[in-house]
Amino acid sequence: MSEIRLYVTTAEKKAGQVLDLLTEVFGEEDFAIATTEIDEKKDIWEASVYMMKEDEDEVRLRVEEALKAPFPDLKVEREIIPDIDWVAKSLEGLKPVRAGRFLVHGSHDRSRVRPGDIGIEIDAGQAFGTGHHGTTAGCLEVIDSVLRSRPVGNALDLGTGSGVLAIAVRKLKNIPVLATDIDPIATRVAADNVRRNGIASGIVAKTAPGFHSTAFAEHGPFDLIIANILARPLIKMAPKLAEHLAPSGSVILSGILAEQRWKVLSAYNGAKLRHVRTIWRNGWVTIHLDRP
Repeated sequence: MSEIRLYVTTAEKKAGQVLDLLTEVFGEEDFAIATTEIDEKKDIWEASVYMMKEDEDEVRLRVEEALKAPFPDLKVEREIIPDIDWVAKSLEGLKPVRAGRFLVHGSHDRSRVRPGDIGIEIDAGQAFGTGHHGTTAGCLEVIDSVLRSRPVGNALDLGTGSGVLAIAVRKLKNIPVLATDIDPIATRVAADNVRRNGIASGIVAKTAPGFHSTAFAEHGPFDLIIANILARPLIKMAPKLAEHLAPSGSVILSGILAEQRWKVLSAYNGAKLRHVRTIWRNGWVTIHLDRP
């Protein structure tokens, strides 16, 4: 079934306001919401919400109702996104990606791993995280930096997806890693990728729908927590995530659009964590924090 995109076209500042409004309207529902720059010189942006065709009528009503009072000049437009076999499509031209010492590559590019590379083999598939998205590549870069400079005895990869970040940690350092996801398919894919990368032990993959899972208490507290999710759930989980961080521990957050970073930083500053640095990749940011 084809996916539908409903969107409005406006300037950057107003697009950000629309993004915040739609995020409030749809809360934790399974609709992707994003802003996209169309023309930098003319300051043209689009704010979009994505859904399946069967949800279009209901979503359109809610979007139009939400925009009616604050933004009466904005017209909601529609785009049909055709069905595509993204696995096959992405494998057609998927090139290895370098981030720090890592080279993330598909099985078709094993020969591209050079001496000195830390190769991670991930084929495009059912779970997020081939290294090609700015959020994953940003996390890999910061993981490399943190593990070079700080003592880390264990790690948590929260929202593991393909398992690429957990694998990266384990390949850099011989420490235990807990890799969790709310999606059992992702957990299974992550475990398969761990084996594909020749890691016989040290990574535990668990399906965990929230911090109430016993897995976190069993394996934590953690010296390093990596969460490549989305800004809104990251903000909500800040207090709980901080509870599972060991003294002097580090946190790496991503899945955050550049314009959302201040809200995320505010939430984690409120949880008594300190900003270390932020890196930008393709409109997305990765944030490193620690417990002073």
